[in-house]
Amino acid sequence: MGRSPRVLIVDDAPSIRLLIRTNLELADFAVEEVEDGLACMTHLADVDELPDVVTLDVMMPKQGGLATAAAIRSDPRTAGVGIVMVTTQNLPSDIARGERAGVDAYVTKPFDPDDLVATVKAVAAQAAARAEGRR
Repeated sequence: MGRSPRVLIVDDAPSIRLLIRTNLELADFAVEEVEDGLACMTHLADVDELPDVVTLDVMMPKQGGLATAAAIRSDPRTAGVGIVMVTTQNLPSDIARGERAGVDAYVTKPFDPDDLVATVKAVAAQAAARAEGRR
């Protein structure tokens, strides 16, 4: 990629958004953020250039992360965007629900900053490869 990968952070906790933003910006990501799944879908509908990756919390008011992941995957325009779930909910059943909704990777809170960055980089690369395959 010739440009910095773009990430949309979706979490209802401002402190978590700041923590994710700080770590990703230090790794040269271009970052935007919104507070819940409905705001995420509105943002994705309104932007000209989609993010490479969306990070989602599971538990959020208005629309949670699993419903948001499923909505991203069901829209042909956003279906190729990478999705990383950043959550405390990491039981095998939680991960299975995430996979069914189209989540590419999980990062468990509290997270190691290096793990977060490595996971988002890997998912951004996967999204870029999918985009190349569609061209």
